[in-house]
Amino acid sequence: MISKRTISRAGIAVALALTMQVTPDVQAQDVHFTQFNASPLIVNPAFTGNFSGRMRASAIYRDQWRNIGDFKTIAVSVDAPIVNDLTIDDYLAAGIQLYNDRAGDANLSNLTALASVAYHKFLGAGANKALSVGFQGGYTQKSFDLSRVYFSDEFVDGQFQPGTTSNNINPKTNYFVFNAGLSWAHQAGEKFSYVIGVGANNLNQPRESFDRDEKADVGLAMRYNGQIGAIAYMSERLSLRPAFLYQQQANATEMIAGNEFHLIVGDPEFQTFTTAVFLGGWYRFDDAAMVTAGLEYKGVRLGLAYDYTVSTLKNNARNTGAFEIALTWIAPDPLDFARKLIYPCSRF
Repeated sequence: MISKRTISRAGIAVALALTMQVTPDVQAQDVHFTQFNASPLIVNPAFTGNFSGRMRASAIYRDQWRNIGDFKTIAVSVDAPIVNDLTIDDYLAAGIQLYNDRAGDANLSNLTALASVAYHKFLGAGANKALSVGFQGGYTQKSFDLSRVYFSDEFVDGQFQPGTTSNNINPKTNYFVFNAGLSWAHQAGEKFSYVIGVGANNLNQPRESFDRDEKADVGLAMRYNGQIGAIAYMSERLSLRPAFLYQQQANATEMIAGNEFHLIVGDPEFQTFTTAVFLGGWYRFDDAAMVTAGLEYKGVRLGLAYDYTVSTLKNNARNTGAFEIALTWIAPDPLDFARKLIYPCSRF
């Protein structure tokens, strides 16, 4: 029902407004971020607990195309290992993800709460490999302001007559979702590590419709995704951190590729919790060019991002893009400093 090839929050809002003139059944896409590494539980449930530390807390805020409407997303998450040493080094992790997305003049809102678990199996000499499987379930409530939406049959001879189509619409719908994912992380050497992940969201394809007719049946399309990320040290302090993200949902696809230049300016002995700065360049195919930058200090990572729209939508968006700010904190574990167990590649 949404024909654009690139996942776009503006497209969702426009599709809602236009499609409702014919039918109130809408297949919308899930939220997305430029700094997808700052929302790992949204990307793949297997990334729950995929870090070295006691606990991780993340928050991200996205403000997009403010010149043409209200397009904002905020997400927060907390995850941590909950059962350690299941079989030597293996552990079970759990996490909670919350996000709220608001799009368009009709205030199309998506409020979602997710709970996830992941099992991390360590393999290889020195536990330099990790196979992770994750599951996630949650509840979503979507709504919009019906008073801000107009329908073609409400205009008779140029006069507005409220009612008709709008009487058959319920401006709120809710449902449960179920997601799953796998990931493989490998510390291939002292200077190189990588991670590969695949996931599937909305496995139960819940009914999603604003139609009051109980017979209306519009299932939320499954979202398939794949991720590849790496950390390659060029020297003791400088590393390259490329990543690629692919997502597909119904007829919409999203591909992001780029690289982050990461420079340690503090003590390089403890790479996870030292002081560092980073600068990255990214491209969302057929949609936007992005830049990221930020600072890391004792387990705290502050990231900023800006999207510049390069697709034909930039004309409607009046040449504005999207701004993001993300904050992640990882509580250190004393065992990390003892070099007992380090997650092979905490790239996402």
